Amino acid sequence: MPPTPLSVAVLAGGQSRRMGRDKALLSLRGRALLDHVLERVSGLGDDLFVVATDRPDYARLGVRVVPDLLAGRGALGGIHTAISTARHPYCLVVACDMPFLSPELLTYMAALPRDFDVLVPTLDASRSNQGGSQTFETLHAIYGSTCLPAIERRLARGDLKVVDLLRDVRCRTIPESTIRQHDPELLSFVNANTPADLDQARDRDHEAISGAVGDDSDAGRTGR
Repeated sequence: MPPTPLSVAVLAGGQSRRMGRDKALLSLRGRALLDHVLERVSGLGDDLFVVATDRPDYARLGVRVVPDLLAGRGALGGIHTAISTARHPYCLVVACDMPFLSPELLTYMAALPRDFDVLVPTLDASRSNQGGSQTFETLHAIYGSTCLPAIERRLARGDLKVVDLLRDVRCRTIPESTIRQHDPELLSFVNANTPADLDQARDRDHEAISGAVGDDSDAGRTGR
């Protein structure tokens, strides 16, 4: 269990321009991406909600749906809404298009001492165009309410890059070597921003299922 209560927010308020439709409702293994995400984070806290505006289809989810407090402010605006409406001082924020989130990794993150404003995993720099020596996975992070003043200053200036916020707050990072102890293939960070991304996610899912079936067959043959 986490050391103190944790809110969990799933950001689904983007316009999905690259996908061309609401990516949160796209199907993977017969279920919406958002359903997969909600299932994987459901055990992490008693305050689970979705940040999304004007999405009547989300009423079926059984969790509260919170509209963006500031429209058109991108992911930083979504994080601002999540922290502002969370019922606890710390809020795990993930994206709606990450269907392979690792409950083990998230549980590890939730159990760490809350001596930070932001807790964020970091991966190799080649995984993004952030331009630094590493990639900050800012939509797989825990944010404290102490971030709000810095976020609000950036929103007021129109500085909307989430990674730049990390310069303004106490940021604790989790290195890739530690992440791989809980998620060896880094599947947590597979997302579906584009149709091609979704196809790749489906391929990964098929490979995972095929591998599991193969393992079961091998176990049966060897009598394990």
